[in-house]
Amino acid sequence: MKSEDAGQQMEARWQAVLRKDGAQDGAFVYGVLTTGVYCRPGCASRTPRRENVRFFNSPAEAEAAGLRACKRCKPDACQGRAEAPDRMWALCRYLEEHADEAVTLEQLGERAGLSPHHLQRTFKRVVGVSPKQYAEHLRMERFKLSVKRNSKDVTGAIFDAGYSSLSRLYEKVDTRLGMTPMEYRGGGAGVEISYAAEMTPVGLMMVGATDRGLCFVQFGDDADTLLGELRKQYPKAEVHAMAKPAPAAFGEWMAGLNEYLAGQRPDLRLPVHVRATAFQLMVWNHLQRIPAGEVQSYQEVAQAIGQPRASRAVARACASNNVALAIPCHRVIRGTGEMGGYRWGVGRKRALLHLERSAGQ
Repeated sequence: MKSEDAGQQMEARWQAVLRKDGAQDGAFVYGVLTTGVYCRPGCASRTPRRENVRFFNSPAEAEAAGLRACKRCKPDACQGRAEAPDRMWALCRYLEEHADEAVTLEQLGERAGLSPHHLQRTFKRVVGVSPKQYAEHLRMERFKLSVKRNSKDVTGAIFDAGYSSLSRLYEKVDTRLGMTPMEYRGGGAGVEISYAAEMTPVGLMMVGATDRGLCFVQFGDDADTLLGELRKQYPKAEVHAMAKPAPAAFGEWMAGLNEYLAGQRPDLRLPVHVRATAFQLMVWNHLQRIPAGEVQSYQEVAQAIGQPRASRAVARACASNNVALAIPCHRVIRGTGEMGGYRWGVGRKRALLHLERSAGQ
């Protein structure tokens, strides 16, 4: 490693120690020469002086230098954490292969060499959802595929997907599906969507929502075109203009969007009511974790979700996003540093990033 790069790495590690960043536990340990002890970055002990600190890539390196493990944070207990991402993505493959079975946390923990509690925390940290949520999305995908193949036999599709009964499937329907099984088979028939359009600092915005969250947030040049797009995406839903006064929840969502676009709110955490594949879910969950105003390349996103060869699939997941801002696909750019594509215009993408950076100052 070049001396300049090494210096940057040490500074980054020191900053992690200063903020007691537990997310870096397992990536490295730091030793305190005056006490002869080495710790995790997230150790709650008193912060040492910088001149007394040395960094090591692993507990083994620290012990080889004559240091002993801190009894408070037990850094030697996270010796294998650097391999955690590979182990968690291997568990994802295992869940995909056994999607029709009820795999327990105990079984997964045994495969990963972790207690159920630590397996749950590690899996969610790496993948973005819990093992249970990941398994449910896999079952839901099997159900949707089965219904498409044989729309007349919903009951058979339920059992093929690994659900024990119709009621068990209905219990698992969440905002990621957005429709009950019968509604899904009917192309969304019976789902009510209310919409409203407003002029914003980045142009006309139309928002569509069900009673469970946002299902449509898009920009355009005129309301009729946007309404046509909304109806196209939900051809059998009951689409109507938002009543006045609007329901309290919808008013809060609109207020949040307007505050964000006015530069008064650097980030959004709004409920969405959309359908997604397991892969889209992983991508969109990761996008929501990118700090406002910051950007990542498609390749960086692919690596972050454990699919380093899936940069093109990441781009497709971004392009298929129907709820702008709430799922911030504008935070993904090309590896060259160029803005790249954005379905609502590169100029609007640049403006949104500028708003986020200004609001965060």
